[in-house]
Amino acid sequence: MLRALGISPSDERIYRLFLDGTDLTASQVAELSDLTPGRVHGCLARLSDLGLLRITRPDTYQAVNPQTALLPLLSRRRLEAEATFTAARAQVDEIADSYRAGQLRADPRNLVEVLSGRDGVTARVEELTRSASSHIWVLDRPPYLGRSDGALHTNDDERAVTRTWLARGIEIRSIYCPASMERPGRFETLLELAAEGEHSRILPTLPFKLHIIDKRIALVSLIGGVHDSLAVVHPSGLLDALMELYEAYWARAEPLGPPSPGTPGGEGFSREEVVLLAMLKAGLKDQAIAHQLGTSTRTATRRIAAVLARLGAQTRFQAGYEASARGLV
Repeated sequence: MLRALGISPSDERIYRLFLDGTDLTASQVAELSDLTPGRVHGCLARLSDLGLLRITRPDTYQAVNPQTALLPLLSRRRLEAEATFTAARAQVDEIADSYRAGQLRADPRNLVEVLSGRDGVTARVEELTRSASSHIWVLDRPPYLGRSDGALHTNDDERAVTRTWLARGIEIRSIYCPASMERPGRFETLLELAAEGEHSRILPTLPFKLHIIDKRIALVSLIGGVHDSLAVVHPSGLLDALMELYEAYWARAEPLGPPSPGTPGGEGFSREEVVLLAMLKAGLKDQAIAHQLGTSTRTATRRIAAVLARLGAQTRFQAGYEASARGLV
């Protein structure tokens, strides 16, 4: 049962003789276990080295509290196993790259997988994003894939998936555009996730959808207006070019940060007003802001005018400058 901790069955058998709290000599252990003195001495030495037994008197041993002894051993073995699997994963990736390079030399068409059909695209995207271990970089714009059951993703879905990636230590970099804000409440969701560790930026427009996973795979939509045609780009000069392109967009994009720690209530502004200012700074128009707020465009325009007046600003640009200068966004 303890073999996973590096404890052999015979060592475990010896260790369990001590669990009633009795101190035992090597000869007593040999008598109780029916093992030869030589094997008993070897078992006792290994158990002592692992910290499971202590010597109380010459040739006499006592069990250490199992929680004190076994839990640290369990943690150590888990870390060793994780390191081993991480190294093995790196070797698998290296072998796969070598294989792919050979396939590419034999037939350049192996450079890119072309997928079509909603179900096939959805399954492949889910498979590749689940396999991510270090990086997920995104150019985010509609149209969007739904879930495998056909339902549309919700803000709660996005929070859950992103938090799972962040908990795994994955670097998430996402570049959005105003068109990304189709789903009501998504802008505020993105502000929450930015506060939790997602690196988010925004540009006025994006040319296409792109996912870069672990800097080893790129997913590129082939047709802008539909989501059932996808190219999967493997390590190559083309992948390098896509990463360079992503870095260029990242450098140009405006950071999409969370509301300042002092909000709500900073200078008397409510959280809703601060989020509205953040949307103005991000370049969202009245209709898009109304969609995010779940109101009519007329109501959104009225709220925008009110917050501009409170800032003493005549234009959206002035409002963004004032809000930044006051530390509101």
